Amino acid sequence: MKDTPRAISWKTSRGNVTIRSQCTPREIRTFIYDSQFGTHAHYRSLYTRRESLEKHADLPDADVTLALTDHNHIIGFGVLAYPESEERWSRLGAGLMMEVKAIEVSRSWRRAGVAKCIIQTMMNQPMVEDKIIYMVGYSWTWDLDGSGQSAQAYRRMLIRLFEPCGFQEYQTNEPNICLKPENILLGRIGRNVAKDQRDNFKWLRFNLLNT
Repeated sequence: MKDTPRAISWKTSRGNVTIRSQCTPREIRTFIYDSQFGTHAHYRSLYTRRESLEKHADLPDADVTLALTDHNHIIGFGVLAYPESEERWSRLGAGLMMEVKAIEVSRSWRRAGVAKCIIQTMMNQPMVEDKIIYMVGYSWTWDLDGSGQSAQAYRRMLIRLFEPCGFQEYQTNEPNICLKPENILLGRIGRNVAKDQRDNFKWLRFNLLNT
């Protein structure tokens, strides 16, 4: 069951922004999608089309949180949804693990704290205390060119971004994460998650969970 939508007005050095959680496909369809969410010389946005956000917003329990300017212009987004059925993280049990599939801010709005506000809004809802929320960071998906950072610096930035919301780094032998030393698995275990499920998460990270 999805949580109650929230809208937070927030002032930044670059103008007013509204952070809206639990956006519906119908709402998203009325907003303008920033053209910077596209393909650049050395980087391609995770979602280059607004329709991708609409699709995720229609999934069970999913949360698409948007950062909007006064003119309903999408300049940032976060997507929280269940893992795909073929992924390792779906094996812990139906409805237990959810992935932060995307956190992205338009290049012209970065360094204004928008990503931090999106994550805080996504994590400030009762549902997350019943879940293990995780984020997988693959260095080949990062906008290193636009950020002007090395992969290791970008990795440290992600840790600083997620840590205030209760995330920590976890070790794993998942093959895709192990491909590059910069790749990272961050996770947040909700207060209501039972001890046996916490233990199972440990075994699952190393593919030792018997299902």
